[in-house]
Amino acid sequence: MRLVTLFALSLFVVGTTNAATAGAIQNANRLMQKYTGDVPGASLLVIKDGKPLIDRGYGMADLEHHVAATPTTDYRLASVTKQFTAAAILLLSQDGKLKLDDSIRHWLPSLPTFADKMTLRELLCHTGGLLDYEDLIPTGATKQLNDQDVLRMVSATTHTYFAPGSTYRYSNTGYVLLGLVVEKASGQPLQDFLKQRIFTPLHMDHTLLYVHDDKTVPHRAYGYSETDGQWQRTDQDLTSATRGDGGIYSSIGDLAKWDAALYDDRLLNDASRKLAFSPHVKVTGEPYEASYGFGWRITGDTLWHSGESIGFRNVIVRWPKQHLTVILLSNRNTPEPYRTVLAIAEPFLH
Repeated sequence: MRLVTLFALSLFVVGTTNAATAGAIQNANRLMQKYTGDVPGASLLVIKDGKPLIDRGYGMADLEHHVAATPTTDYRLASVTKQFTAAAILLLSQDGKLKLDDSIRHWLPSLPTFADKMTLRELLCHTGGLLDYEDLIPTGATKQLNDQDVLRMVSATTHTYFAPGSTYRYSNTGYVLLGLVVEKASGQPLQDFLKQRIFTPLHMDHTLLYVHDDKTVPHRAYGYSETDGQWQRTDQDLTSATRGDGGIYSSIGDLAKWDAALYDDRLLNDASRKLAFSPHVKVTGEPYEASYGFGWRITGDTLWHSGESIGFRNVIVRWPKQHLTVILLSNRNTPEPYRTVLAIAEPFLH
């Protein structure tokens, strides 16, 4: 009789779990309705305990050619790229090729003398104080900037926002320069280092660092912006050719492999992961309360980062203790996806 009772109870628990999961999936699809139809779309991944519970596309990756978004669609990650640039620096530190407390000017000697006291560690957590390169672009410029353009413009500056290490200010400039440091320390182009040390070992076969006119992006999503109720293609702008701050294209399928690698030492060792995921500075000047690690924002139990460039809005949010990750990549300028992901995740956390 006891065995029968236990068996019946186990069936009830399994049934309840399945019903709860089905309800959570239904909730996610409801929240993703804004991305459905003949509009710029999105791809959504929900991973729980290493298993994908939602892995699908919504809407269109290419409006002009009526190409639907799928789990294999590649989106420009924008600032989600930063966690990969940070990982590249940490890998080179593991290799003994550089030290996190190296001066940035040690690696990029054309920088002004004020950069002598600015470290790689400070650039990783946005406490370097470098001027935003976006504000240094000459009026009337029409040619896309590359990383060397950024280095040249920053090398001509005479001051910083604040003394290195004294406070936080989000800096695309710092991550462009970190990408150049990866090249100097490794002796390889940044795109080759990332492929050899991260993408290929993790079998992220459809992920690449975009170099203009050099590689074709597989299953590419094109970016769009809504203007007066109409979607216009806005895939590239003046800052879309820089690399270390936002140049990677990837899919939710490949990012699932990245997420899995962050739980063990197949890529980064324990010490490097601890550095990446530790709060080094309190985030200021941003709408969400957080601390910043190396390429990751930290809020409560979550590790996350958003990415925004012209025509793309993305976010990855990880709950490592609950072994849950939600990733939303979209090829449109609106809506901002962070709150949507939190709402999608909520029923999966219970």
